[in-house]
Amino acid sequence: MAERINVLKTYKIFIGGKFPRTESGRFYQLNNRSKAIANVCLSSRKDLRNAVVAARGAFEKWSGSTAYNRSQILYRMAEMMEGRKDQFISELVLQGVDRKKAKVEVDLSIDRVIYFAGWADKINQVFGSVNPVATSHFNFSLMEPMGVVGLVAPEKSGLLGLVSSLCPILVSGNCAVVLASEKLPLCSITLAEVLVTSDVPGGVINLVTGVPSELATVLAAHDDVAAIWAVGPADECEQIKKESAGNLKSVW
Repeated sequence: MAERINVLKTYKIFIGGKFPRTESGRFYQLNNRSKAIANVCLSSRKDLRNAVVAARGAFEKWSGSTAYNRSQILYRMAEMMEGRKDQFISELVLQGVDRKKAKVEVDLSIDRVIYFAGWADKINQVFGSVNPVATSHFNFSLMEPMGVVGLVAPEKSGLLGLVSSLCPILVSGNCAVVLASEKLPLCSITLAEVLVTSDVPGGVINLVTGVPSELATVLAAHDDVAAIWAVGPADECEQIKKESAGNLKSVW
């Protein structure tokens, strides 16, 4: 009897609450110890532009939602992650992470989403201020969402690094366009599957996979992206800074 061909899962991108195939039609084969474990989309510049359009379209509604509502949605996201805990652990192990470390990472990731859910209605109390004025008026400084934030996710942390970078963007009322880890991308797409079944509105989080060195500067140069949060090598981050100068976006 002929040996059965292993059918690899193709992890698609996530834009506007849907899972389209990349416009480029390209993919790369993810390997662990020379064994193919999945097919992952190689996103194009067009995919990235589509993601920014989706995020911009979702921004008004998401930024206008109450802090309590955003808190509820992030907590629901944590609940759904808890229900898929075994899948997250299995994917980290599949990508070469030790099982014990994978379990710790998934538990920390879920706890971190809950932690940031609690921050939703506390941001302005902590970071806002009452300003002294010389007249009989009150003068307040309040934190406001920036708009669309581009996130270049950490390469070395498939889930915890992504969640730790993404949650501050969401809880403060911004929308995100995420470039997932090229080496450990599987949990990011599974997280997108969690978002579809939770209460996060379509377009608030958009996630593309591929080569960050190809796409990060395109995201940084986009005039509809208000800020960039990048984790990566110093030379790539320096290039991101240069490309971000076009619309004076904030860069971390």
